[in-house]
Amino acid sequence: MGIALFGLLRKELVQFFRDRLILTLILWLYTIEVVICAVALSFDVSHLPLAVVDEDRSALSRSLIQKFAVSETFDLKFQETRVATATDLLEKGDATMVLVVPAGFEGALLAGKSAQLQLLQDGTNSNIAANAVNDALQIVQRQEREALPAAGKKGVAVPLIRIWYNPDLTTSGFIVLSMIALAGMMVGVIHPAASIVREKERGTIEQLLVTPISTLELFLAKVTPTLIMGVLSIFPSLVIVRVFDVPLQGSLLLFLVLTAIFLLSAIALGVLIAAYSRTLQQALLLSFFGLFPLMFLSGSLTPVEAMPPFLQSLSLLSPLRYYMDIIVGIFLKGAGLAVLWDEALALLVIGVTLFIFSLWVFRRRVQ
Repeated sequence: MGIALFGLLRKELVQFFRDRLILTLILWLYTIEVVICAVALSFDVSHLPLAVVDEDRSALSRSLIQKFAVSETFDLKFQETRVATATDLLEKGDATMVLVVPAGFEGALLAGKSAQLQLLQDGTNSNIAANAVNDALQIVQRQEREALPAAGKKGVAVPLIRIWYNPDLTTSGFIVLSMIALAGMMVGVIHPAASIVREKERGTIEQLLVTPISTLELFLAKVTPTLIMGVLSIFPSLVIVRVFDVPLQGSLLLFLVLTAIFLLSAIALGVLIAAYSRTLQQALLLSFFGLFPLMFLSGSLTPVEAMPPFLQSLSLLSPLRYYMDIIVGIFLKGAGLAVLWDEALALLVIGVTLFIFSLWVFRRRVQ
């Protein structure tokens, strides 16, 4: 078994690394696509066009407007005298938010009375709208805290907030790690499925079976190159991680070991798809049919806790869910095996189970 398996592995690895298109696609998924998604899918809001209507024209109103102008969230583009003109800008899409400071704002605030402001926000994109309103409220609260001492008010509670793991509250780090996990899942599923089905279409898999090799050896030869390449592809991804200033707080060795276990699950799914596919087109369609539910249930796009209870239970079967917890825990939190052992154990159980089941199906379908 050893000599035959070694020769078959050598043949598969040579064939794999000679395929420049596949190597380019894998490198693209782990690097360029990660960068594109991290930049394009960022939920951070910045430089939103702001229109202001200052009806108070006081020192406090000018101070408040200045705070909006110097923030990274807003760009003061328009200063209007009429609310109707500013709302027209909102309707046309020239402004994302309109700040209206009513007359008597400074007097009411200094007198300790309720000083109202009006914020008109374009809510067509709910994520941007929610973040923009939250940032605007923080600016207003900061202005209020600075004005109250001038009015002789006492007893203002100022919370001291400390944010762990991501002090700047940027989403780029999480998106980069999510895209790396999704790239590993896609490569692990699609490549072995396409490789085995391609052998079927060419008729070479029957030729391999009449040689003195077992189905197990053929199975291992088909999945090993994807496993090796999946682990090696992590290293160029680490360069992208550094570019986006995502810290690696935990152990790189632990991350590589758990990545290999995760790839077992992905590769096993790819073999299952190949076993039931007759053409490459069928294999690709079945791959995407399975990839999208796994992606949605992983917590990379929507928090698992926000899903309905049924989908939360279903997500426990997704290896990508556990791998997302692992990659975020190792990189951002510096978690070790003592913290991640339950995710690692679940990933191992799912991976080994899928691997054994895919081998059993592969044997039956091929023979």
